[in-house]
Amino acid sequence: MKRILLFLVTNIAVLLVLSISFRLLGIDGLLKANGGLDMNAVLVLAAVIGMGGSFISLALSKWSARMMTGAHVIGQPRSPAEIWLVETVRHHAGRAGIGMPEVAVYDSPDMNAFATGMSRNHALVAVSSGLLGSMRREEIEAVLGHEISHVANGDMVTLALIQGVLNTFVIALSRVIGYAVDRAVFQRDRESGPGFFIASIVAQVVLGVFATMIVMWFSRHREFRADAGGARLAGTRNMIGALQRLKAGVGEAHLPRQMAAFGISGGIGQGLARLFMSHPPLDERIAALQAHA
Repeated sequence: MKRILLFLVTNIAVLLVLSISFRLLGIDGLLKANGGLDMNAVLVLAAVIGMGGSFISLALSKWSARMMTGAHVIGQPRSPAEIWLVETVRHHAGRAGIGMPEVAVYDSPDMNAFATGMSRNHALVAVSSGLLGSMRREEIEAVLGHEISHVANGDMVTLALIQGVLNTFVIALSRVIGYAVDRAVFQRDRESGPGFFIASIVAQVVLGVFATMIVMWFSRHREFRADAGGARLAGTRNMIGALQRLKAGVGEAHLPRQMAAFGISGGIGQGLARLFMSHPPLDERIAALQAHA
């Protein structure tokens, strides 16, 4: 609940900072001149689309994750394996100081797991059937510890917060750029013309690329913290063993693209592609754990 309040307060603060900055710099008056942009309306639009979309995505994250992966939530465990899985999650959650998450299994040959949810006490932790069939129990415990650490760290809410703030900047600034291009290039001094809409769309795409790079940087950073959390809950050796097992399985199918950042393992990237990776290379994650062993 505290992080959701932080989400709202931060986004309101962003709107105030942008509004005050535009006024102090005289940009607001310049944009309004001759039937130009009303920055208050632009900022409200940015908030509704950017922050609202991010918040709705977070609120629906458990439902959408179940739908996209076909994950089956374990209500009443029906086998010794399900009993062990639920009790392991319960044990980790208790040590991490969070509420008991829903536990689910989804049918997939790849070794992966994910955690999502709107708050620390109302989360979902899911593992693939491929992971359950390919890893030793000690390694699965480490993977579960990694996912529980994501929940305890509030990573899902923080990621939504960052995405919402960046969306606000992207939407607002793209409109300002579109207005400037329309006036400077197309010499329009009244209502906005096609140049405004074209330039706004192009600016939104370009700014969106840079925003994605920032979001992915945070996503990579949080993986190191979750690995450290998994090591604390299940042992460093087991966490390293789980990552080595994941490394051996690189190249198999992964989670749907919309959920890639929530899995324990991501893709491989070289050069500029690394800037858009949701996860650090497994070798780097293993080395980080070994350095603190």
